[in-house]
Amino acid sequence: MTQVLEVIRAGALTTVQDEGRTGWAHLGVGRAGALDAPAARLANRLAGNPPGAAVLETTVTGCAVRPDRTVVAVVGGAVCRVTVDGRPVAWGAPVRVPAGAVLDVGPAASGLRGYLAFAGGLVPEPVLGSRSADLLSGLGPPPLRDGDVLPLGVPAAYGPPLPDAVPWPAAPTKLVLPVSLGPRHTWFTDAALRTFTTAVYRVSPHSNRIGLRTEGPALVRAREEELPSEGVVLGAVQVPPDGRPVVFLNDHPTTGGYPVVGVVPEPALPAAAQAVPGTRVRFVVGGQGPLRRNAPLPRPRSL
Repeated sequence: MTQVLEVIRAGALTTVQDEGRTGWAHLGVGRAGALDAPAARLANRLAGNPPGAAVLETTVTGCAVRPDRTVVAVVGGAVCRVTVDGRPVAWGAPVRVPAGAVLDVGPAASGLRGYLAFAGGLVPEPVLGSRSADLLSGLGPPPLRDGDVLPLGVPAAYGPPLPDAVPWPAAPTKLVLPVSLGPRHTWFTDAALRTFTTAVYRVSPHSNRIGLRTEGPALVRAREEELPSEGVVLGAVQVPPDGRPVVFLNDHPTTGGYPVVGVVPEPALPAAAQAVPGTRVRFVVGGQGPLRRNAPLPRPRSL
């Protein structure tokens, strides 16, 4: 008999995520996957799961779920209040949720995205090797709604001993994003590149799983002709017509018609995923000052 998890309160946006579907970009299929992958992996580890087990990713408002069997659960990522049938339980550590009890994950007090791992993981039908929801393409399970039911996997019979407590990274109060210029930085003026690498931006409330949008000074283009659509990588910093940089996150499109001024390496992106609207953002090119438009291009680290 399949054991399941019932969604009592889906919250603003709760999705199933794992490590994403890699190896399909040549067919136009994006990665998706947990935006704060280290937090998802740590939650899985504490639940006794392999790193790639499917978890729930919440956004801002948390969620509430009810398993039909007793299960060990871990809530990590964004800091929040956690209760089981109304009684406070530990955040960031394994807790026992009895069959039929409600695990309630409250609104984020720090950070944006929470991760709920359950011993055995979540096992909805995979699509192209992944159980991740891709909100742009529609692949994988759709965002959860109240009353949805998800199948639970079988917990491991035994595993390595778990620590009593682990350090969880704090959400950023300011965001310093390293960036490698290119491949279209020459489509911007020297003044625009100086602005890009010296100005203070802020995280826009219009950010989502597709991209971290910014508010701040616009970047002026040196070339105005139309750019043929071309593939982009995770962390690409694309500049739409309003001139404000957008850092592409896991659900980004596979092609785009706007120039990419630089690329943020993947290890810097989990912090971007936890930055609340209004957080100050700076782009730093390899620890150097502002670069000239015709300066030698630093070697991209994530391409």
